[in-house]
Amino acid sequence: MRAWHHFYPALPAFHGLEQLRAGIGALLGIGLCVLGVHLGVSFGVSGLYMIAPLGATAVLVFCVPNSPLAQPWSAIVGNVTAALAALVTVQIIPAPFSTAVAVGVAITAMMFVRALHPPGGAVALLAALDPAPALEAGPLFALMPVGLTTTGLVLVAIVYNRATGRVYPFRQSASDTTGDSALRLGLSSEQLRALLDRFNQSTNLGVADLGRLFAAAEAEAARHRFEGTTCADVMTSDLVTVGPDTPLSEASRLFRRHAIKSLPVVDGYMTLRGIVLQADLLNAVASKSRLLRRGVSSVMRPAGGTAPHDLPVGVLLNRLATQGSEVVPVIREGRLVGILTRSDIMRLLLRGGEERSGA
Repeated sequence: MRAWHHFYPALPAFHGLEQLRAGIGALLGIGLCVLGVHLGVSFGVSGLYMIAPLGATAVLVFCVPNSPLAQPWSAIVGNVTAALAALVTVQIIPAPFSTAVAVGVAITAMMFVRALHPPGGAVALLAALDPAPALEAGPLFALMPVGLTTTGLVLVAIVYNRATGRVYPFRQSASDTTGDSALRLGLSSEQLRALLDRFNQSTNLGVADLGRLFAAAEAEAARHRFEGTTCADVMTSDLVTVGPDTPLSEASRLFRRHAIKSLPVVDGYMTLRGIVLQADLLNAVASKSRLLRRGVSSVMRPAGGTAPHDLPVGVLLNRLATQGSEVVPVIREGRLVGILTRSDIMRLLLRGGEERSGA
């Protein structure tokens, strides 16, 4: 039975109505492509017809739109490249050897242009098995019908996937879309990409997907770390705050009186506007400027990097330990309710150590 285990389904069960969503998408995509071909033929467009590998492309763009193999560049450029490779092969290599050579050359060419697309192998095999239409059309065979019908299918997939809650195309953004690095083990996009290359998984998983998996794994681990302790459980809730117009001299007095290291800047509704650290005040003094006569808004830092009150505190360990964050404002329903500092985390760690020693 253990030997047969390797032949069991590798895919997990699909959730919800995903099967129906993908099936309807493929029906619409292929259907619209067929309609476009019939309209083209009725208007006298020669060389336009459906090709069987388009069905395999439909499986990718509608069932696994997050896959690197299903992205527009891979689908369109991959199929076109495979068609060109097959066209060259059948003119040089005689049958029946041209069939195998065409597929091998097509795969190599697709990988060379970073457009690996499994249906491209079927495009090459189809052209090699029945080379007459391809030879008759010449290089235009790669553009029409292959390129044109593939492009039509991809355009339908873009509209349909987005309309049904799937993001497609998935990863063609110059910005970092994988989320807060504190929620993905502190790894940058380049480091994630290097991991994929290291384990030869670049064709199976994208950087964005890997980042989301790491984020989910880190969040799940954080829920178990410290037995589910949240930010609200350890934060400092007895806050000393200032307003944007509070003079820096008053802020300096508050720092001395309360032995604190940061002052949250809030409005009348306790909405966080910024943070003033001791270092910010010292810089104002060191510059010997007239800043001390101004309000704290002149030196405060942006109010970014907040955390919700119910976030597991373990998620913030990386941010406080390695990213230089000194304080993390804790928000509940848009209002400041507490501050988390490195000292709070250290007390939590020490408390856990004492409990383990006692046990």
